Amino acid sequence: MKRFLTRDRFIKIRGFLVCQTIIADLNNLGEVYGVLAGADAVVHLAAIPAANIKTSEVTFQNNVVSTYNILEAAAGLGIRKAVIASSESSYGICFAVNPLGPQYVPMDEDHPQLPEDSYGLSKVVNEQTAEMFQRRTGIQVVSLRIGNVIDPSTYERFPSFIHDPEQRDRILWSYIDTRDVASACQLAIETDGLGAVALNICADETSMAVPSRELMAARYPEVTDFRQPLEGHESLLSNAKAKKLLNWQPKHLWRDYVNE
Repeated sequence: MKRFLTRDRFIKIRGFLVCQTIIADLNNLGEVYGVLAGADAVVHLAAIPAANIKTSEVTFQNNVVSTYNILEAAAGLGIRKAVIASSESSYGICFAVNPLGPQYVPMDEDHPQLPEDSYGLSKVVNEQTAEMFQRRTGIQVVSLRIGNVIDPSTYERFPSFIHDPEQRDRILWSYIDTRDVASACQLAIETDGLGAVALNICADETSMAVPSRELMAARYPEVTDFRQPLEGHESLLSNAKAKKLLNWQPKHLWRDYVNE
């Protein structure tokens, strides 16, 4: 979704639980107040989801204003916990105009964020917006730097790229199953005492059949700072912090669904 939020909640009709959907324009603060009224927490995933879908200024304005409005309304309504969708794109590699590689791997949350595009920049700004609201109001905001999201139907396409290091190199070959994103969102709401924090959300392994060190040698030979042994297919985007703070564990691995 680009600029609309659907609020799903369960109501009972004739003895059955029914999921109610309310549509709101997140660029309209009044509508955001209306749709969040009565909520205990908010998970904000609505956005223009990548660069080059809309013009740069539209992408930036939409993603930044909608996130600001969500947190402004949540704070004003006394909602004490929020989760927002950040992105691995905030590190700048994915949509870089000029060639850019990681400074070290696996990349953790301390890795510099160096976007050259308005989408990645919008995610950096949103994380700083989360920090501002936490300082001002005490609301807990967890920014999930989500990797390439894979729904179960997408696994059938994996054989077309798993042996080719040139494919998916700009996302460091990362991925995360939709169901594991959902569990991270749930845990980020249920966990207390997080303040404002950004967490990488990715699988424990790359999306490739090629070992991780071979991937790096093929596409980023200039990188020499390896902060883990990388003896197999380990992810080059670290999810250790999310595991520690949320007690989260990604469960869905592509090898469970794909014949190599």
